[in-house]
Amino acid sequence: MALGATAFAEGESLFDIHTARKLAKQEAMSRFGPKASSFRYDARMIRAAKIAETRARKHSIKRCWRYVKTALLEADVIDSYPKTAYAKQAAQELTEKHGFRRLPIKDPFKAPVGSVLVYGGRGAGHVEIRTTDGFVSDFESAKPSKRPLLGVFVKPAEPAGRRTYRLR
Repeated sequence: MALGATAFAEGESLFDIHTARKLAKQEAMSRFGPKASSFRYDARMIRAAKIAETRARKHSIKRCWRYVKTALLEADVIDSYPKTAYAKQAAQELTEKHGFRRLPIKDPFKAPVGSVLVYGGRGAGHVEIRTTDGFVSDFESAKPSKRPLLGVFVKPAEPAGRRTYRLR
């Protein structure tokens, strides 16, 4: 497991009020729902969800993990392209190599906008990003995958001036 140069106590949040932002009321209502203005969102995760939405197709082309990886990289959520081939391997790689945290959420509909949902099951599994209108990977859907949910993952905002560096 990679170690950060900056140590955080167990359970201490990496959320930084200075880098997270509240949404404008109009933006919050139209894209994120009526309660959105009471939360703070990491701008990178919102951007990743928007990138994935713009590239999604109407039907799957069996490239969900590739599309999600690209959206996360282009939104500057991650620093390097993930190396795992299968979607169900995303949970381990995102937490160990890219600083994501697993949320204690079992219902995909309760996942925050911009979070990455990883599913297992037979074959390669599935991965998607939660959006305001549903879920997106290589295709858009109003409903989550029917596969078993392995976890909901978010990348905590890095505190200003406290960037962590990974040892290789």
